[in-house]
Amino acid sequence: MGDLSEKNEYMMSVYRSLVVIAILIGGIYVGQDIIVPLALAFLLAVLLRPVEAFFIRLGLPKVLAISLAVFLAALLLAGLIFLLSIQIADFSNQWPKLKKNINEAYNDGRRWVRREYRLSFWQQDQYIKKAQTQTIENLQKSEALGSITGSLSTLVLLPIYVFLMLYYRSMFIRFSIVLFTDKHKCKVLEILGQIKTIVQSYMVGLLLETAAVATLNSIGLLLLNVQYAILLGVMAAILNLVPYIGGLVATALAVLVTFMNHPDGLTVLGVVGVFVLVQLIDNNFLVPMIVGSKVRINALASIVGVLVGGAMAGLSGMFLSIPAIAILKAICDRVDHLHAWGILLGDESPDDNYKKLKKSLESDQLSETP
Repeated sequence: MGDLSEKNEYMMSVYRSLVVIAILIGGIYVGQDIIVPLALAFLLAVLLRPVEAFFIRLGLPKVLAISLAVFLAALLLAGLIFLLSIQIADFSNQWPKLKKNINEAYNDGRRWVRREYRLSFWQQDQYIKKAQTQTIENLQKSEALGSITGSLSTLVLLPIYVFLMLYYRSMFIRFSIVLFTDKHKCKVLEILGQIKTIVQSYMVGLLLETAAVATLNSIGLLLLNVQYAILLGVMAAILNLVPYIGGLVATALAVLVTFMNHPDGLTVLGVVGVFVLVQLIDNNFLVPMIVGSKVRINALASIVGVLVGGAMAGLSGMFLSIPAIAILKAICDRVDHLHAWGILLGDESPDDNYKKLKKSLESDQLSETP
């Protein structure tokens, strides 16, 4: 009877955990306009916590220390936007030349479609006009306008959220501890410390990795004498923040812009080669060395998480998916009835898991032997 009651209690704990996860996913999908900015602010607040602590050690009041940390982060972001705007301004100055190349490629494409699919120029124009009309109608919908205004409001609220999360940090920690019974206090503190380490390691590593990828991309494109090499290199590095999918989008964008300026296939192949090489270096050297071993998630969980995050909250959901899964794994590893989910999300090889399982079963058999 004791074993049966323990099994029932274990199954109930698993069911409760699954229900909580389902409620969280549903809540994120329904209230993404509120939850996503808060999640982004949480990541930034954890990242800026050491900066705030540094200013406090210098003797500054807490409010001033937090304000300076947020201001420096905003200043750094503004500097990056300024550098990109210079490149974009130069890009816009070359628009007449780009327009000519685009028109030539467009006309070549029309002639190829007419030759291969027997569609006259008039029929192609009708398809294009229909697509333009549908696009304009979609943009005029309230949902599209709401997403634009929502993004602007997020930019305004984000620094406020970061400031308040840093200011009320102690209150949030105390709330998390009091929420559980005293016997779980040590485990809760351990989980909170692990979450802090994961987020800081992930965010700092991500910034360093992005800088390294931008540098490698720009050097490779400059060697190929590609126009707007720095702009394309930095944009590709920023898109690379979205795991797996961002790299493909960055490569397609760079190939498109390069083709408009260098129609010869050799330069385009060189650009593809540069991005493939940088991706290999990034995946095999930069991510393991810079991002570190704190975010240990297998590739399948990462890809599925990115797709689910994108389906629930768009581009922001894709970016937030990896740290969210890493935090979820840290919790699962330290909660007994969720330990199996931690194994499912982890990056241990199947052979290692099989050996551990076999060893555990053998030890159980030995302990049961009279």
